[in-house]
Amino acid sequence: MTTAHNTTGPQYPFTAVVGMADLRLALLLNAVSPAVGGVLVRGEKGTAKSTAVRALSALMPAVDVVGGCRFACAPTAPDPGCPDGPHGTGPVEHRPTRMVELPVGASEDRLVGALDIERALSDGVKAFEPGLLADAHRGILYVDEVNLLHDHLVDLLLDAAAMGASYVEREGVSVRHAARFLLVGTMNPEEGELRPQLLDRFGLTVEVAASREPDLRVEVVRRRLAYDADPAGFAARWAGDEDELRGRIAAARELLPRVTLGDRALRQIAATCAAFEVDGMRADIVMARTATALAAWAGRADVAEEDVRQAALLALPHRRRRNPFDAPGLDEDKLDETLEEFRGTDEDPAPDADPDGDDDPDPDGPDGGGPGGGDGPEGGHPPQDGDPEEAPLPPETGLPHQQDGEAPATPQAPEQPGPEPRPQGGAAGEKPAVAATEPFRTRRLDVPGLGEGADGRRSRARTAHGRTTGARRPRGALGKLHLAATVQAAAPHQKARGRRGTGLVVRRDDLREAVREGREGNLVLFVVDASGSMAARKRMSAVKGAVLSLLLDAYQRRDKIGMITFRGSGADLALPPTSSVEAGAARLEQLPTGGRTPLSEGLLKAHEVLRIERLRDPSRRALLVVVTDGRATGAGGGRSAGGPLALASRAARLLAADGTASVVVDCEAGPVRLGLAGELARDLQGTAITLDELRADSVSALVRTVQGTRTTHGNRKAA
Repeated sequence: MTTAHNTTGPQYPFTAVVGMADLRLALLLNAVSPAVGGVLVRGEKGTAKSTAVRALSALMPAVDVVGGCRFACAPTAPDPGCPDGPHGTGPVEHRPTRMVELPVGASEDRLVGALDIERALSDGVKAFEPGLLADAHRGILYVDEVNLLHDHLVDLLLDAAAMGASYVEREGVSVRHAARFLLVGTMNPEEGELRPQLLDRFGLTVEVAASREPDLRVEVVRRRLAYDADPAGFAARWAGDEDELRGRIAAARELLPRVTLGDRALRQIAATCAAFEVDGMRADIVMARTATALAAWAGRADVAEEDVRQAALLALPHRRRRNPFDAPGLDEDKLDETLEEFRGTDEDPAPDADPDGDDDPDPDGPDGGGPGGGDGPEGGHPPQDGDPEEAPLPPETGLPHQQDGEAPATPQAPEQPGPEPRPQGGAAGEKPAVAATEPFRTRRLDVPGLGEGADGRRSRARTAHGRTTGARRPRGALGKLHLAATVQAAAPHQKARGRRGTGLVVRRDDLREAVREGREGNLVLFVVDASGSMAARKRMSAVKGAVLSLLLDAYQRRDKIGMITFRGSGADLALPPTSSVEAGAARLEQLPTGGRTPLSEGLLKAHEVLRIERLRDPSRRALLVVVTDGRATGAGGGRSAGGPLALASRAARLLAADGTASVVVDCEAGPVRLGLAGELARDLQGTAITLDELRADSVSALVRTVQGTRTTHGNRKAA
């Protein structure tokens, strides 16, 4: 098993990265103090996230390792349990810090390593091939699109990050090795969020966005074209700046053990974490380490208030207690008030000084700006004042000290879902958007049958992880060995194979791998009635609250979601299928109501969207959730052959014929009920549940799920 660590060709220089001062600062702080715990970089695609991260490895100090050790043991303190040990006196290798990339689609064996099952069974040899966690020990583990990692890989990363070691156990064979690494991940929030447990393992988080300044964009293009035309020549032009920055990192590392974190700074850190209601104590520890690294980076031996402030802006946004649909970021006014309230006098020579008005040594500004001046690439020349992106950026780029006082929420714009959906044809009766009620925990709605989609938490599926339900011959490389089935397959052939003694002769054809069953994530497509019949204020507020609750459920179950709304004269794809549940919540909040009820148009739109998605991802099964009272209005008679109810019935039967699993959330209210939503559910061959029955804690009716009211795909017939 091999992996590419540092690329063989010249990398894009770190000092040539344009703008993104907070991203570069967060990466440099981890270079100064790996104990900070890594960086999560959130931002839109095409913002050089990966370029900056890969360039970091060239700045990291080289490491000494025991010669020939595949697990990068340190010569001065080798791992006593190293599989390649025990290590005595021997040769020492001096090599660059490795940056190991974990592909999103990697297997478990690729991450933790693999045992040679055939040799273990036939020869009794523990033959272990290290994985990416072993390669990343004492280096950087980089995960691009970390939010798309399968859950079983996330679990393994969490275990390794928590224990500093990786354990591989299979069929009675156990291997353990050290795995301490700097975890750096990048993600596009539009593709979905991270599990909270993994999110908390990143020491710092940074939001990045492409600059809207033409001069900066021109400089980005100019430098990238120059690098692509002549990578070696471009890297040579920046070699001096890289050496200077490398020297400053080494100086900060040397100073770091002597930096003092006083009681005043500790009180401010504790008060800040309490004020923003972060869970646990990891945030306090990370803030303390970050503030200490900031002081060392500035060349100071004491942690100042601006260090604490900047540490909070980097370490808390992804840890504060919040609804999954809230945008990340901190309230900086609240942060400043907290710091001022707990500003002591025991260590502060000027406790009453205005932090925005005194002479700050950092030319980047006092609002969390850089400690220590003279960080220009020419040595001792500060970056230009006035522009947080360091415009106009001549051939050299000033490196960040600490970020300006500009709000970290600025880069959030790319996460917004875009302009409000345009009103449909019946705009005359349009009502303004109303707020949703508080979300609640919903019942789990399953897709019937057994799927083979991506790992998730909704419907039953054959997966690489889960409970073992059977055995089969391997399809390609051997997966999880089913030992009993393997022995059973080999047993009848022992006499023919000339077995001697009590040993068992096992051949390749005898090997059986386990068949497992777990759960998959689905595509949950919402079809929401936004017509005039739903426009009563309290009613629509409750409907939005129900959809918001289902969106939250989809977020927790790792589903993709899409949203179609229908009103007026047609239906609109308000949100194309995506993993960003936040975008769905934002679109729902903006949803206006009013006009007629083109139910058939909404169902036909859903049919078309699902047809396209089946072509894109055949293994991901869909769950259609129709939120309506079942009414349909338009030209023609209600139930006549060409009437709106008849058209809706035909569209529903078309979806049922395709095998689409469906749920109708019946929003009908009032003393007189027509039961149209139930009729729609029968046409869809799905189930109808009321808003009350959607609640997980509802006792108004028996639990009714999709799985309980529909047969499997193969037995269903179109109405």
